[in-house]
Amino acid sequence: MKRNLLPAVGLVVGIGLIIGAMSQNSSLINYFDAPSLVITLFGSFSAILISFPLNTLKKVPALLKKLMFTPDDDRVALLETLTALAKKSRTEGILAIEADIKELDNSVLVYGLEMVVDGTDVNTIEEILNIELVQTEDRHSIGQEVFLKWGEFAPAFGMIGTLIGLIAMLGDLQDPSLIGTGMATALLTTFYGSFLANMIFLPVAKNLEMQTANELKTNEMIIEGILALQRGDNPRIIEQKLQSFMSNSDQNVSSKAKNEAVNVAEEFS
Repeated sequence: MKRNLLPAVGLVVGIGLIIGAMSQNSSLINYFDAPSLVITLFGSFSAILISFPLNTLKKVPALLKKLMFTPDDDRVALLETLTALAKKSRTEGILAIEADIKELDNSVLVYGLEMVVDGTDVNTIEEILNIELVQTEDRHSIGQEVFLKWGEFAPAFGMIGTLIGLIAMLGDLQDPSLIGTGMATALLTTFYGSFLANMIFLPVAKNLEMQTANELKTNEMIIEGILALQRGDNPRIIEQKLQSFMSNSDQNVSSKAKNEAVNVAEEFS
C-alpha cells in the first residue's frame, strides 16, 4: 500500500479557501449555527441509515482509509512478471512456474495461475475470473453509492433547514429576534448542505470510483495475460497484448527498462 496525501491536501486547501473568503466580510462565528449543522449533517446521516443496511455502513471507515492508502498497482512490474512466466512455461513447461506462484502477492494473479497449473481449460478460467471481476466491482460500488447518496441527501436536508428557518421567520415578523434567527438557519443550512456535498461526500465517491476503475483495468490485464499463458501464446505476443492496458508513460518506462536489460546482457556477452 502506498500513502496518498492528495485527498487530505485537497480538503485542507478547500476548507482554507472557504474560511478565508468568509473571514473577509465578517466574523467566522456568524457562520456557525448548531441547529443548522444538526439538521444538515445528522439529518442526511439519518437518511443514510434508512437507505443502507448496517453491514454496508460498517464498511465506511475502511473505505475512508482507502482514500489515504492506494494499493500497489505497478503494471510495468506486472507486465514483466507475466512475460517472464510465459517464457519459463514455454521453455520448461507449465508446471515449472508453480514455485514462482508462491512468491506473488496479487490474489487474482495467483488464483488464475493456479488454475493454469492445474490444467483448467481456457473457457473455464475466463468464466471464473470474469465472475471474480464482477464481484470486485460490486463490492467497490457499494462504497461509492453510500457517498453519492450522502452527497444527494446533504443539500436536500439543507433545503429542509432553509424551509424551517423561513417558516420560523415568517411566523412572527413582529419579533426582530426571530427574523434574525430564522434567516440564519435558512441560509446556513443551505450553505452546510452544499459544502458537505461538494467538498466531502461527492469527491470521496469520485475517488473511490477512480480507484475501482483502475483496479478493474489491472485485473483485466491479469486475466488477459493468464488466458494467453494457458493458450500457449508466444511470450512476445503476450507482451504486446498486455502493453495495450498500460498508459504511454508506463510503456515508456517498460521500454526503457527492457533496453537497459539488453545493454547489460550485451556487456556480459
